[in-house]
Amino acid sequence: MLRRALVQAPRAVQRTQVPLARAVAAPQSARLVAAAARPARHFASSSASDGAKDKKDDAAVEDDVQQWLKKAVQDHKVLLFMKGTPEAPQCGFSRKVAVILKEHNAVFASANVLNSADVREGIKVFSNWPTLPQLYIGGEFVGGCDIVTSLAESGELKEKLEKAGAIRKL
Repeated sequence: MLRRALVQAPRAVQRTQVPLARAVAAPQSARLVAAAARPARHFASSSASDGAKDKKDDAAVEDDVQQWLKKAVQDHKVLLFMKGTPEAPQCGFSRKVAVILKEHNAVFASANVLNSADVREGIKVFSNWPTLPQLYIGGEFVGGCDIVTSLAESGELKEKLEKAGAIRKL
C-alpha cells in the first residue's frame, strides 16, 4: 500500500493548480509495481531469501525516491515539502512557511508528504534534516519553519527568492 502512494506522490506536488505529475514523471519502475502488488511481510512465514529480496526491493524504491526528489528539487525554483497543501495545511509549521512565501509573493511548488510515507521519510534522508516542512530555493535546501521565519525577518528570504527569480510581479 505504501508503494502505491509513492507512485501517486507527484500528484501531491503542485504549482498553483498544476500537478507536478505533468512536469516530473513518478518513479514507476517495474520494481515499484511489483513492490506495490506484493503482500505484506509476515516474519513467521518469511524465509531468509525472501528477506534479502525484500531488502533489495526496498533499496530500489529508496533509490527511485531519492532520484525523484533530486529531479523535483532541480526542476522547481522554489519547492516546499509540507504536510498538506498551501490552501489546506495539515500542520501549523507548514502553514506558517506557506503563509510566509505567499506574503513574499513567491511563486512556489509544494509537495504534500502526507500522501506518501516513502516520500515523507525519503525527504528527510535527502536533506539530512529530520523535520518538516522543508523549503528548497534554487535547488538548495534552505531549512524548516524556524530558519525560514528567521530569514524572512532578516530580509534574507526575499533576497534568496529574488535571486532564484521566484517573486511574482504584481
